[in-house]
This record gives sequence, structure tokens and C-alpha cells, in this order.
Amino acid sequence: MTMWLIIMWTTLALTGAALVYVSNRTCQFGCIKCLTKESEKRKAAIGGGIVFGLFLVVGYWLNFMNAIVCVIYFAMAWLFCDLLFCLISRCSGKNFQRYYAGGIAIALATGALLCGWYLNHHVWQTQYTLYTDKNVKPLKIAMFADSHLGTTFNAEGMAEHLEKIEAQKPDLLLIAGDFVDDGTTRDDMLKAAKALGNIKTKNGVYFVFGNHDNGYYGPQYRGFSGAELVAALEENKVKVLRDESVLLDEQFYIIGRRDYSVEKEQHGKRLSMAELVQNLDNDKYLIVGDHQPADYENQSAAEVDLVLSGHTHGGQLWPFNQVGKWIGANDRIYGHEKRNKTDFIVTSGISDWAIKFKTGTKSEFVIINVQSLK
Repeated sequence: MTMWLIIMWTTLALTGAALVYVSNRTCQFGCIKCLTKESEKRKAAIGGGIVFGLFLVVGYWLNFMNAIVCVIYFAMAWLFCDLLFCLISRCSGKNFQRYYAGGIAIALATGALLCGWYLNHHVWQTQYTLYTDKNVKPLKIAMFADSHLGTTFNAEGMAEHLEKIEAQKPDLLLIAGDFVDDGTTRDDMLKAAKALGNIKTKNGVYFVFGNHDNGYYGPQYRGFSGAELVAALEENKVKVLRDESVLLDEQFYIIGRRDYSVEKEQHGKRLSMAELVQNLDNDKYLIVGDHQPADYENQSAAEVDLVLSGHTHGGQLWPFNQVGKWIGANDRIYGHEKRNKTDFIVTSGISDWAIKFKTGTKSEFVIINVQSLK
């Protein structure tokens, strides 16, 4: 908790500094200098009015978290361009008559945010091929996480993405948490659950809870509870796994964990990885769905074969995309890693939560092909 408070206050301090810096640099454009007749007070008033006004507009339109992202990106681009043009000026011995640095900074920041918007609101397919020493037949797993239904697409959009997943002919689909959010409507939840019931896979659809699926503000806020979500999923033949396992084709176990937030935020308990596998046949291929990638040491020690997670959104924003790992909240932010006998895959998510830009990654669903070396 202390670390997250430090991050929050650091972010607020950076936001304040960014607003002041961008306001100050906005004053350097020739058109503003002409309007103010070089009056420093007028320049500051106009520059601050433009920047703070746009900050409030973006905050109202998207939310203030996205307004903070925008102003920090503009500040970073502006600082880079100011330093670059200062260096060029010193090396050349010439002063620029026009404020080129500001224009380029605006173009860079705008371009980065537009790309981030596109990368967030479009969904790619990411594919992995894994090999095992265990004597099992080939298995194709489809996986997605962090749809946070209602953020970048609704139930109709979910159905479209599921059609693309089904076209890959996976043997099973695993949803690695945060299927819904506090902003998800009951109607959207029910329609999306029905869409999951319509997807055709050989071995079905499996779901593990994320930290947002139960809702942080109670069922009255969004119109349904975590239990009603489970009921809707199960009614549509989705198997919800909460510290449970299922054996498929006498060769593969799907092990679904309760989310880490049960311990971290709700002061509850979930089974350890060792407890979950103690009665399972280790000759079979062990697949774990665990929303938060935060238990790699124990999962590797338990010698499970594959762990599938989401939660991190792939780090979301460059250059801050490794913060979760730096502060010890996550073991991995994105992609594939192998520790001893265990493969770990973290997806960047098929959608988003509050921040509407992905400048350090992209939205995706994942297809994993498991093949035996024997």
C-alpha cells in the first residue's frame, strides 16, 4: 500500500510539473508573443489558459487519468525537443528564428497518443509454440484476459472477437480474469456470457477470476454481483475455476486459481500452488490460469508446465511499462518466459481499463500451440 501511495503522489507531482512546463513552453510561440506584446503576465495567462483548458476538456471527455497521460506525454516530447534544439543551436552557433521545437513536440506527442489509441482499440492475434517432454498429443489453447467489458468494446464487439478466436479452431478457450469491470452493465455482461456459450471448441471454455470481476463498489453500482456473473457464465456452459482443476482427454489439467486480490485486498485465502497440484498426476500436462503474474517462484517449484496470466496490460505506457516489475508487484509484465520446467505467458489484454492508450504494447488475444517432443 505504501508503494502505491508513493506512486500516486509521484504521479500527481509529475502532472503538476508537466502542466506548468507545457504552459510555459506554449508561451514561446510567436503568435502568442504577438498577442501579448511580450507581456510576461499575459503570456503566462494565455499559455496556462490553453493548457489547463485542454486538460479539463480531455479529463471531461475521457477521464482525468487520460488527461494526466496526455499532459505527461506532451511534457516529455517537449523536453526532448527543447534539449535537442538547444544542443543543435550550441553546436551550430545559430539561434532559430521560429520555435520549431514546440511544433515538433506537439506533432510527436500527438502522433504517439494517436498510435496508442489505435493500438488499444484494435485487437491482434499473438501466437506461441511451446514444447514439452511429456508424452501428450498436440493442444491448441486460446486465451484472453482483461476485456473489462464496456471499455473499448461492448458485448457485440466481444462476439466479433470470439468469432475470430473460434476461426483458429482452438481445443479450448481460457479467460484469465477481468472479464468485466465496475463500469460493465448487467445487459452487456449477460450478452457477452451468451456469446461465450456460442463459441465452439473441443474442450470448452474456462474462466478464472481477476481483481475486477467481483466489482469494487458493490453489485448496486453496476447491477450484478460476482455470484451473478458466475451464474451467467455457468448457464452458458463456461466452467468457472476457483482453486479447482479439470482433467481433459486424460492428458491435460486446467487449474484455475482464485485471484491474488483475495489475499492482498480482501484478507481471504486461496490455496497455494503446492496444495493445488498435490493430488494431480504430474505425468500429465499442467496448465494454470492465474490472473496476476505474481507467484512465479512457487509455480516453478510446483513444476506446473504452463501458467497463463493477464492483469498487467502489457505495461500499458512507454517508458513506464516495467514499473510493476520494478516495485515487485509482478514477476513479468508481458510475453513468454521459461523458469526451470515451467513456461509463463502474460498477455497485454484484449481491451483496457481506465487508460485509453497503449503506447508500450497492443491489445491482443493469444493462441498457444503445445507440442510434445516425444
